[in-house]
Amino acid sequence: VQVAETGGGLVQAGGSLRLSCTASGLSFRGLPMGWFRQAPGKEREGVACIMWDDITTYYADSVKGRFTISRDNAKSTHYLQMNNLKPEDTATYYCAAAVTIWHDRCSGSGSYWGQGTQVTVSS
Repeated sequence: VQVAETGGGLVQAGGSLRLSCTASGLSFRGLPMGWFRQAPGKEREGVACIMWDDITTYYADSVKGRFTISRDNAKSTHYLQMNNLKPEDTATYYCAAAVTIWHDRCSGSGSYWGQGTQVTVSS
């Protein structure tokens, strides 16, 4: 199984970035997928997750209304569109396959992980 993220970078506050994650070696179509992030000195947190149906989603309160998760099952790829970025969004963002989604959180325990991509938002 391989999971790989692309699309990180440096952006000014208020700007946008789109992260992409491609997964191979697994049955992507039926798996819930997610994005997590970890800032220096902080624990990894679930940012956004999406079920196989491309309808059921979870968002952390801190990103609701600004981030959008989506997926393209035909391409085995899912995305995180990040708008109105803030300096506090600065972190390493990780893609995860086979996450678990509850109504109030998303867990990456037991998931397949990418290597991470850095997102830096300058003020």
